[in-house]
Amino acid sequence: MTDTDPLRAAMIEAAERQLASSSDHEVATRAVCEAVGVSQPVLYRLFGDKRGLLDAVADHGYERYAALKASQEQTGDPVADLHVGWDGHMAFAKANPALYQLMFTPRPWSHSTARDRVMDLLVAALTRCAAAGALKAEPRIAAQLILSANVGTALDHIARPALFDDPALSHHMRDAVFSHVLTTTTAQKDADPLYTAALRLHAQLEIIGTEALEPAETALLQRWLERITQPGRG
Repeated sequence: MTDTDPLRAAMIEAAERQLASSSDHEVATRAVCEAVGVSQPVLYRLFGDKRGLLDAVADHGYERYAALKASQEQTGDPVADLHVGWDGHMAFAKANPALYQLMFTPRPWSHSTARDRVMDLLVAALTRCAAAGALKAEPRIAAQLILSANVGTALDHIARPALFDDPALSHHMRDAVFSHVLTTTTAQKDADPLYTAALRLHAQLEIIGTEALEPAETALLQRWLERITQPGRG
């Protein structure tokens, strides 16, 4: 920790409070500085500019999101955990609408890593599904589909709560996208057995690893498995 870390954290928290209380979800740098008791040059020194401050707030939002995910008990059923994860994502958006919009609404100038890190959490959850033989798409592709659907549903709920306040709508979207990436008994019977086996072995290597191979051999095997499971193979 550096000497400026507590001050930086205080300014991020002040900006987040202002973001939440503002009717237009805007942040005024002068007000942030006044709330913490510093001059504006301090903000520019710590964050570069207002955009840098907003990126820091978004990334701090990710830390809160990750803590929420960590508090959700991981069971022996990764598919059930995935359902809980969707609902947890929606709950976070509902509880933190302004922060959520900052984290997930595209901002071309943003350097925040919040959305990418949320994606990584989802990929890890889907890798568990793949290792259990419950996934019919490569984890990162499945994660892109699920996160896009989850974020779109959450942003619609924030923007038009009267139209999207029925939890059943969220669950209909969840079930639709999950049915596209998760296996069923019928799908397992119809699936390409080589693709399915490669997808599952790759995921198990990611989670468990193996002592039977040297690191370089494991990396080569994973590369072969990736080539088998990547879209458009053959």
